[in-house]
Amino acid sequence: MKILSILSTLGAALSIIACSENSNTDRSTPIHPGDDPHFTIVAHSDPGFSSFNRKVVVFGIDLYAVPSVEDDKLLHAANLMAQYLDNDEDGQPDNQAVLESMLAEQAFLVMWDEPEDLDPIIPPPGREGQDLGNDETNPAYVTQGKWGRFDAALEEVLHLITHSGYALVYPDIFGEHMGSQLAQAMDLARGGKFTTIPNPYPAEAWYSYDDATCTYDCQITEYHYWALTSLLGAQENRLEEIEQEWKLNTHKKVQSRDTAVYRLLTHPSYKFPSVLPDGTYRH
Repeated sequence: MKILSILSTLGAALSIIACSENSNTDRSTPIHPGDDPHFTIVAHSDPGFSSFNRKVVVFGIDLYAVPSVEDDKLLHAANLMAQYLDNDEDGQPDNQAVLESMLAEQAFLVMWDEPEDLDPIIPPPGREGQDLGNDETNPAYVTQGKWGRFDAALEEVLHLITHSGYALVYPDIFGEHMGSQLAQAMDLARGGKFTTIPNPYPAEAWYSYDDATCTYDCQITEYHYWALTSLLGAQENRLEEIEQEWKLNTHKKVQSRDTAVYRLLTHPSYKFPSVLPDGTYRH
């Protein structure tokens, strides 16, 4: 499975921690509404994204796309973002503090078609980003029973939310650093605290991500994704495909074996989604 990490895929250009003015400009220029009742594709002149000809804005979060990205896939990613943030679909974000953190970080997602599409991105200092490929986005995955090619948008959109939202709002709980409660849960899942990839992982590990470029904080980001999406049912038909990295592919398996992360991700205070997004926000 292709996994693109916030911390490694785009490099430092997408993760500069500094201050700058908000870049959500020129939102009022619609290109066309598509067939979505809630999101409109608009033109923009945001600095640093000149090769991305359009965007959709979800609760103030920008989702950009290059011309060759299909409109339905851009709108699909927007719907997933909305459903992750407003899981009960009442029109209000479920965890306002998480959204405010994302806005403060000027979080954005960029959709590319070819890897070189990412080369021209020079976002202003202070913007926190994540990428998503056109071909790895499969809007039909959830609505057609969670079989076939996985929808990587479920992963990449969530990475942006956990990295620029939950990890910053609750640093002691979900922080992407050693010692956070999420990190401690991950150490149990990996069979030990490892700053480099063990070869092999302990036999008792159920989380064994083995990308050598994925540092400890990146490992936490990926662990958060695997655990939450398994609780939501996204991985239930994928065990054979993913077990080399993650063995607890169902809600029941996470609940029974990874009790530490289960307590964190189901605690009502944090308002994580309880329903898997399917790309049909408020339809």
